[in-house]
Amino acid sequence: MTTAAVRGLHRTGRLPGGSARWERTNHTGATVTLTDGVALAAGATVPLVLVDPPAALATAGAALAGAVDDLTGSATAAKGLRGHLRALAAGEPTTGVLKVAALAGSGLLACAWSDHRDGRGMTSSTLAGAALVAGAANLANLFDLRPGRALKVFLALGAPLAVEGRPAAGAVLGGGLVVLRDDLRGASMLGDTGANPLGAAVGLAAAQALGGRGRATALAAVVALTLASERVSFTRVIESTPVLRELDRWGRPT
Repeated sequence: MTTAAVRGLHRTGRLPGGSARWERTNHTGATVTLTDGVALAAGATVPLVLVDPPAALATAGAALAGAVDDLTGSATAAKGLRGHLRALAAGEPTTGVLKVAALAGSGLLACAWSDHRDGRGMTSSTLAGAALVAGAANLANLFDLRPGRALKVFLALGAPLAVEGRPAAGAVLGGGLVVLRDDLRGASMLGDTGANPLGAAVGLAAAQALGGRGRATALAAVVALTLASERVSFTRVIESTPVLRELDRWGRPT
């Protein structure tokens, strides 16, 4: 309901601050809105405040970090992990570096809170879980380069966790399905504001479901994909692999 309400505010021109500030140019050169990302973030966070407060912290922190990058980041700023680290080494921290720090901080607080609530205590497993939350949030953003791609990947990953009863996965699944149609049509984009909480929610749900070894394994996979993205284009790999190409194009207008 919250996701739909935010989308309604955008469509009627009543979104606080105006909708124009959330408009961007997509990969085809068309003007699209990032307000569906705002709607997804709000729709996932609000119910989690009641049913899973640590998850609400993770999604809200990721959304705020993403919004700062969406609204203040420069289109010509450093790209990729290496680019941001080079800028930092040169004494020019980017909004991307600040976003990663915010993701790490909110991920740590959320995972530590969740582990304490579940009687796990603060261990190295908590740190792995926190890194998984932050890494998944960043990875979702790396997939948000074509209509519907990030949603397809993370809703597929989150669906089994939602069935298992993990509120974070269920909340983002519900919000994601509401915005999926417009994302597939290329009428909207998640942006960092939507992609980051999408990944953070699935990352925390996975951390809650996994033990220490499972968290380490999942984190290794996220790190491997993130490092691979520095050298290999996900889009190029997808387009050159028939099965992945068909899945990626599914649901988009022909």
